[in-house]
Amino acid sequence: MGAHGHGHGVGVGTDRRWLGLALALILVFMVGEFVVGLLAGSLALISDSAHMLTDAASLVLALVAIRLAARPARGGYTYGLLRAEILSAQANGITLLLLAVWFVYEGIERLLSPPEVAGLLVLVTALVGIVVNLAATWCISRADRSSLNVEGAFQHILNDLFAFVATAVAGLVVVLTGFDRADAIAALVVAALMAKAGWGLVRESGRIFLEAAPRGVDPDALGARLAGVAGVAEVHDLHVWEITSGQAALSAHVLVRPEADCHDVQRAIEVVLREEHGLSHTTLQVDHSEDESLDDHCADPHGPVHLGEQVGDATP
Repeated sequence: MGAHGHGHGVGVGTDRRWLGLALALILVFMVGEFVVGLLAGSLALISDSAHMLTDAASLVLALVAIRLAARPARGGYTYGLLRAEILSAQANGITLLLLAVWFVYEGIERLLSPPEVAGLLVLVTALVGIVVNLAATWCISRADRSSLNVEGAFQHILNDLFAFVATAVAGLVVVLTGFDRADAIAALVVAALMAKAGWGLVRESGRIFLEAAPRGVDPDALGARLAGVAGVAEVHDLHVWEITSGQAALSAHVLVRPEADCHDVQRAIEVVLREEHGLSHTTLQVDHSEDESLDDHCADPHGPVHLGEQVGDATP
């Protein structure tokens, strides 16, 4: 007998308008910063403008992914295109990592042989960049950051904000001391921030693609808890994963004691999953343990087998 609890949703609350406004701010400033970076001979500004290009790309990806993920499930895509958001987040993370490698290389070269840098131009541009990025960061913070896709775009913009602070400091140092290597040092700081944010996005999106259990959920402890529900003889083939960020799912085969009612046990388990673990998208196969037709199915269960109490009943 099967039981199915539903919990579909796509980036609930994600607001395309806020993402679009942030995108417009980034694009306008990015073009101006790149031109100023060339005129000032500043790697920090050029690296910031390149980072802003990835910011813009991440926002475009986020908007496209939101639209794709909103499409209803049909045909061979039984979950729809929910994981388009995770593809977007992973693309953002990989882009950040690749850019970090490039800026480390360029930064080291400039440390060894620093070009002349127009410090005042760098300082003024970086200060304007801080204002623009504060506005863009605020816009994205208004969207639903429980989506890993939106969080990826947010991390891009937030890291760019930190990068502009580092660039402003570098510009001030050049103006006050003439120490041109400060520009390269700022570029290396930008690269470090990119690497940190990029690795976080790749790691989290990778967990979802590999269908790892959501963070904070221990499948063994969960299986033991379900096996302790009144009337449960055994729980196996327990799988818990994320369809997309913030949307977990669970499936399991539950064997019920001969004297217990399958429907009552199913309802009790669903209460535990929903109220204790926030799991509402569940697929449960519930059978009586003495059913001989289950022998082949249960001969090689996936994962550990969780046995219920042999004496007495537990309560949900």
